[in-house]
Amino acid sequence: MSLSEISRSIGSPKNSTSRLLQTLVVRGYVERDATTLLIRLTGKLLRLGHPRVARKSLVECALEPMRGLRDSVGETVQLGIATGDEGVIIEQVESRAAARICVEIGLRFGLYNNAPGKILLAFQTEKERERVIDGLHLERFTERTITTKEALRRECKCVVEQGYSTDWGEADEGIHCVAAPVFDRPNHLLATVWVSAIARRMPKTCFDTVAVEVLHAAREIERRLVA
Repeated sequence: MSLSEISRSIGSPKNSTSRLLQTLVVRGYVERDATTLLIRLTGKLLRLGHPRVARKSLVECALEPMRGLRDSVGETVQLGIATGDEGVIIEQVESRAAARICVEIGLRFGLYNNAPGKILLAFQTEKERERVIDGLHLERFTERTITTKEALRRECKCVVEQGYSTDWGEADEGIHCVAAPVFDRPNHLLATVWVSAIARRMPKTCFDTVAVEVLHAAREIERRLVA
């Protein structure tokens, strides 16, 4: 948004709004595009609102299992939650490989064309899942993207039955993912944890093996949340 738009939105004079924004820029919560001068939130803001179970932070409980998963599979591990009808990445542990998947914390993703999104959709209540599916526009990103709602419903059923999800270049060519759900209580989804890798290093033939490791990490996160 522009300074003027923010000023109008919060009902504050432009001079006062500018001073507030400058403080947020200095502290890393917002950034200003040097060309357009538009202002946007950074991923740092997400760290103020991490999900918690009792008094335990999801991210704090997840980091060690995520590092263990990274070390066991050798690829980048990410953690995400639902926000509205999208997912958002709230933490990642990067692969140590020279060529690796790496994104900004705060990146949002859809709920149909990638493994973590499918988890966040499939493990919702049936009523909520149908509401989200009804409102989705299934844009094609690659030849393997799910583009019909009936196919998406079948995929969600499969994800719930097997307990994890995969995508093989459905959102981006050459990127494969394997994801698992993280529950904070029985049948209540809190988050999703997943591995993202370059396709040639994690082909489809490896998905089942990687899924075992991802599921183990998810269960360890849950154990730490309730311990």
